[in-house]
Amino acid sequence: MLADTLDFGPADLRIPDEIAAKVVDPNLCADEASYHAALAWMRANRPLGWAQLPGYDPIWMVTRYNDVVTVERRADVFLNMVDNPIFNPQADDAFLKSVNDGTCQVVAALTHMDNPDHKVLRAVATPYFSPARITRLEADIRVIAKDVVAKLLAGPREVDFLKDFALEYPLRVIMRMFGVPDADLPKMLKMTQEFFGSKDPEEQRSDIEVTPDMAARQFHRVIQEYYDYFTPMTQDRRANPRDDLMSVIANAEIDGEPISDFFANGYYITIATAGHDTTSSTTGVGMKALCEDLSQFERLKADPALIGSFVDEAVRMAAPVRHFTRTAIDDFELRGTQIRKGQRLMLSYPSASRDEEIFDNADHFDLARKRNRHLSFGSGPHMCLGQNLAKLEIRILYEELMPNLTSVRMNGVPRYIETNFVGGLKSLPIAFTTN
Repeated sequence: MLADTLDFGPADLRIPDEIAAKVVDPNLCADEASYHAALAWMRANRPLGWAQLPGYDPIWMVTRYNDVVTVERRADVFLNMVDNPIFNPQADDAFLKSVNDGTCQVVAALTHMDNPDHKVLRAVATPYFSPARITRLEADIRVIAKDVVAKLLAGPREVDFLKDFALEYPLRVIMRMFGVPDADLPKMLKMTQEFFGSKDPEEQRSDIEVTPDMAARQFHRVIQEYYDYFTPMTQDRRANPRDDLMSVIANAEIDGEPISDFFANGYYITIATAGHDTTSSTTGVGMKALCEDLSQFERLKADPALIGSFVDEAVRMAAPVRHFTRTAIDDFELRGTQIRKGQRLMLSYPSASRDEEIFDNADHFDLARKRNRHLSFGSGPHMCLGQNLAKLEIRILYEELMPNLTSVRMNGVPRYIETNFVGGLKSLPIAFTTN
């Protein structure tokens, strides 16, 4: 149980509600400038502060790079499964617990696990996502990249870079790895957007009753639809294994026993959602940076060898996973402040990846940035399993795209999804010219 709200932390470390709300309230998070300004205020004034907003549990907000690393690496003290690792309103968590035997773990995602389960389950797919294995996928990924670039170039020169281009590409890559039929890609896209966009009015479903826990109800409904879709495919892969990722997971063994459908489906959902949405939004952030600073566009076009560092910088600036939470199972001193057993912490990856103590000119997109040790993929035992794939996908896409472009510019106002969890750009109107 959480500590008494009235005694959660020192009064001088409480974050003003109007600042905390810009990082916690999904609607306010869609204002990207305000969101990052609030995080910058916290780094300067409350690098480790606590917040108590109406309708939410009290929580410590961790905004500095080294503090996030410390918490991530002390997985023996700071656990994922004690509370929901996603910082939801109390109404949402109450609903999830009501339909799931008192726990928020309605999906067996690695992000919701602690050891020993986490270590055992992560090992199932770790070899598949190794740098050597991912490199062998390059030729197949390049075929997909060439196809989506060809479609872009064959169409109008004014597009929504996210909706008309960046969303399709990583979805096709990850579903090809799974062995999902191309005909089902629209269904997968729709479910992914509803999964992460449950708090965004444009992504909310009309068949979900409007209640304070509406987002949790949609989240739960989408998970059930994923289960309905993937469970028959698991049965098929067990009977007829193929050379795809779904067969690897479906036929895995845990402690000598076949993996359960619960764990298999959790794996599929984690990879299908995070492996698609985060890559598309990061791809968009890279293009947005090139539109905002044409000197970087010209530099990247003149020197394709910079695409690798350009991708790392896009990942740093995008930081599409905005937070995870951890709960202390013992007292721990962090930044000279006592975190007490039972208290919860919100780790801000966008803030850590713009920490002025670590990154020079941290708010500036520098496509040639050196030693880019961002935390957009996390740190410690929960570091993103698919990071090598994500970087490879974006690199290949820009290798295929950049030689065909002669100019790019913004053609409207970028828009961001309303979420405090996983999200980023959802609309990026641009105009471009070609050779």
